[in-house]
Amino acid sequence: MQDILAKTTKAFLKPIATYLEDEAVSEVMINGASSIYIEKQGKLIKTDTVFADEEQLMAAVRNIAQFVGRKVDPSHSIMDARLPDGSRIHVVLPPCARQGIYMTIRKFARENLGVKDLVKSSSLSVECAKFLNLCVTMAKNIIVSGGTSSGKTTLLNVTSALIPEEQRIVVLEDSSELQLQQEHVLTMETQGGDAQGRGRVTMRDLLKSALRLRPDRIVIGEVRGGEAMDLLQAMNTGHSGSMSTIHANNPKLALYRLETLALMGEVELPLQAVRAQVATAIEIIVQCSRLRDGSRKVTHVTEVLGLDGQGGYRTQDIFLFQIDKADSQGKIVGHHVATGNLPSFIDDAKTQGFNISKKIFTN
Repeated sequence: MQDILAKTTKAFLKPIATYLEDEAVSEVMINGASSIYIEKQGKLIKTDTVFADEEQLMAAVRNIAQFVGRKVDPSHSIMDARLPDGSRIHVVLPPCARQGIYMTIRKFARENLGVKDLVKSSSLSVECAKFLNLCVTMAKNIIVSGGTSSGKTTLLNVTSALIPEEQRIVVLEDSSELQLQQEHVLTMETQGGDAQGRGRVTMRDLLKSALRLRPDRIVIGEVRGGEAMDLLQAMNTGHSGSMSTIHANNPKLALYRLETLALMGEVELPLQAVRAQVATAIEIIVQCSRLRDGSRKVTHVTEVLGLDGQGGYRTQDIFLFQIDKADSQGKIVGHHVATGNLPSFIDDAKTQGFNISKKIFTN
């Protein structure tokens, strides 16, 4: 990790310093002073490392809290913060934490992964990458869906990097993780309030502000609340090419999850009206998953086609990841296949001068 983290916390985090410096470790999870896990190359590993006692661990928590300007004590038992190097840290204190102090540190990636990196690691095929590039360039609204630690943020980062350089991009996040390289990028973060809630800035607040900043594209780190309705309305009223992530296990569940979140907003609309908003706003869903061997793959690239006669979502898979076998080391072997379904906008793409061959959609 960067020098600033080492200088400010090394003495307090000495038991886990090795893991913080190991580039192969993506996350450190402390479940009390005597139980520490790491995530390395996609797999969870229990370490033999321990803190001397809970007081030593609490000293580390206080030191980090002071450094990032946050308060943490029995009356403020949950802390979510971002270190200057971009690493995310989350702390839960007793009595909320039943087995001692819980702390997770999700390390900030030093290098930006690109489309070529995902293709090289077989997370994405060349054909999938070409199609995603077409979708981003044509300003299709894209949702990246997946479970916890499935690679959603990484994939959103890679996808958003395909946005044309000349466009104005507004990025909204709870904790900054996205690393867009374009020149014209405005990044905003939510803000926690005091004990009375004063000074709190929510994702909905940021989204409403973003719409007044004349964005060409809006990129939201994750949709997880009532801001979903604001995002849908923005997508349906001229802010095309927006992107976000959502927690869901398959593309259709992502649409239903988005629908549920939209219903949590202040706007009271019938279910079918909300569903119609989702179906017209979202155009492409990219599903990613962490497989049994710890590898992360794009498993579906799916187009949303609106609603059917019964009011349900119509979708068609464009690409799928097909598992062939598990080798002798337990590594999943598979490949991406085209389903044969042509995107509904393929002719429109050709009319606009995009050079995309129908052959890439042929199995």
